Amino acid sequence: MTTVVLAGPAGESAHDGGPHPESPARVVAAMKGVHDLHLGSDLVTVDVGPASREDLARVHSLRYLDELEAFSGRGGGALDPDTFVTSDSWDAACRAAGAGLAAVAELERRRDGVGFVAARPPGHHAVRSRGMGFCLLNNVAVTAASLVAGGARVAIVDWDVHHGNGTQEIFWDEPAVLYISTHQSPLYPGTGRPDEIGGARARGKTVNIPLPPGATGDVVSLAFSEVVAPAVDSFVPDWILVSCGFDAHRADPLAELALSSADFAALAATVQQLAPCGGRTVLFLEGGYDLQAVRRSTASTIGALVGDRTFPEDPTFGGPGADAVRAATMLRERALSEVDKECSGGGSLDAPHTGSRGAPTTRLRSDW
Repeated sequence: MTTVVLAGPAGESAHDGGPHPESPARVVAAMKGVHDLHLGSDLVTVDVGPASREDLARVHSLRYLDELEAFSGRGGGALDPDTFVTSDSWDAACRAAGAGLAAVAELERRRDGVGFVAARPPGHHAVRSRGMGFCLLNNVAVTAASLVAGGARVAIVDWDVHHGNGTQEIFWDEPAVLYISTHQSPLYPGTGRPDEIGGARARGKTVNIPLPPGATGDVVSLAFSEVVAPAVDSFVPDWILVSCGFDAHRADPLAELALSSADFAALAATVQQLAPCGGRTVLFLEGGYDLQAVRRSTASTIGALVGDRTFPEDPTFGGPGADAVRAATMLRERALSEVDKECSGGGSLDAPHTGSRGAPTTRLRSDW
């Protein structure tokens, strides 16, 4: 059986905003899902420490880091109408950002297994200069940037129901990172169009597949087979990181996609097939606000990666969205074609987002 490297729990008591959907109970629910698998010695828990300032500064501005730390130190408050900060939020966010680094370090030591980061606050909405959408620091981006700094190519697959605008912005112009998102549209934060394809140095390295409300698991699986898998295959990553939000579940109170826990298992199985080799896949808990759905989906997702095929729910079928997947593919191809034409004519397009400050990386897929 595949070993599960668990980084966490982190945030199961800290960063408590009271009656808010992004609560400590989310990590508790995810941990219950892990324990439902009864993994025994195949579950390895690693200690989680805070990400260093150097790690954080690869993806966030120093000014924002200083302001967030100081704001939390003063007791916190509302960062925006959706996002709260408490007196211990800075420490909690640094630990959440450090959890992915801990998972990677253990997987590199073992050279086998799959990582699961059970930490909060979530991260994929946090842009370089500010937090938003319940997110303070971009956890998956911190880990990806650390890997890129070491010479790796990283594919980030984001199946959270909301578009990961922060992750997209941070890596907009980074050729060593492929960012792929399936998400409901229209929905917060309003980004993630198919024609958003990456900056001048990373054209085609951003892939967005917006889906209509009511889309079911078969539609997301179609997107994975027709768009996600070919993109990852052609990119040839050294690592796959998953922004593993469970708010696309049909029971979630904040969105309107209609997946079941079994559908997340199918997506995880696809990602496992795309992974470059054992020990180079890490899943990061992002959204998910129905606690029972988080528990079931965590168990099904990790279960699919370790060979457990017992799912508490059936896969879902028949919802709208197949046409949206094909339309997204066409719009993306049209945008890439227009860029090719402009470049062949001697022109260039400026990147509309702030990109990574890291240098381009050209590294072939490697084994351990």
